[in-house]
Amino acid sequence: MDELDQAILRILQAEGRTSNVELARRIHLSPPATLARVKSLEERGYIRQYTALLDAETLGFELLCFIHVGLQLHQPEQVNSVREAIRDLPQVLECHHVTGEYDYLLKVVARGRKDLERFVLEQLTPIKGIARIHTSLVLTEVKSTTALPVE
Repeated sequence: MDELDQAILRILQAEGRTSNVELARRIHLSPPATLARVKSLEERGYIRQYTALLDAETLGFELLCFIHVGLQLHQPEQVNSVREAIRDLPQVLECHHVTGEYDYLLKVVARGRKDLERFVLEQLTPIKGIARIHTSLVLTEVKSTTALPVE
């Protein structure tokens, strides 16, 4: 990946709806050459997808939470079952298998306190194999980005 590819990635991360013509103008390359570079970046896996980032609060999600989940057992079938169940929960924005006292860290949105309570008690707790749940509410989001440092 050269400097032009890096410039393309930086621009597309910040402004995903930038037209090919505008992108070409900004990196000082012809539109066909720019399009070929973008297609190559997609094919090589640097660009995974294009998406719109929605505002959670505008959509009514007042709470952002991090939930630590501990498993009862670490047998493959139980681990896979828990993972599948968590993948099916739309409130879960991210799920990471982590080291430490808990096994998973979930990033979850909720419309409010009652919605969070329902989520934990009615959707998360009944998942077979979950032994412990620890919830932390976000007070202030200091930094949130999807942009990776491209250099």
